[in-house]
Amino acid sequence: MSTSFSFADLGLKPELHSNLADLGYTRMTLVQARTLPTMLDGKDVLAQARTGSGKTAAFGLALLNGLAPARFRVQALVLCPTRELAEQVTGELRRLARAIANIKILALYGGTPLGPQIGSLRSSPHIVVGTPGRILKHLTM
Repeated sequence: MSTSFSFADLGLKPELHSNLADLGYTRMTLVQARTLPTMLDGKDVLAQARTGSGKTAAFGLALLNGLAPARFRVQALVLCPTRELAEQVTGELRRLARAIANIKILALYGGTPLGPQIGSLRSSPHIVVGTPGRILKHLTM
């Protein structure tokens, strides 16, 4: 199987492509090359790879490429098992999205007051990243 490792071959939104260049991303990692084309086609992917292999960028780029920035509502939910991972994923998604105007990414996890989170949810983020317990708490309020 021949796999291209160039981000240019993916047909990403121009903002994402230029931001990748600004971030110094020149070639995809193996997990990105094997999963991104499938995810960009709208298909589900199950992948396992080591820490630092580029998994977050892989699903993040596919997610961001499919967003409609002008539609101010939650378009994606990312569940993370821990607060630390939710913070890390939120940070990476924000970094990948910084060239796309008006993209809002919200982190929801325990150990922080609910009030500000409720206010942030009312501002219609595009992506919500959170832990299952805190997401469930917001859904059942």
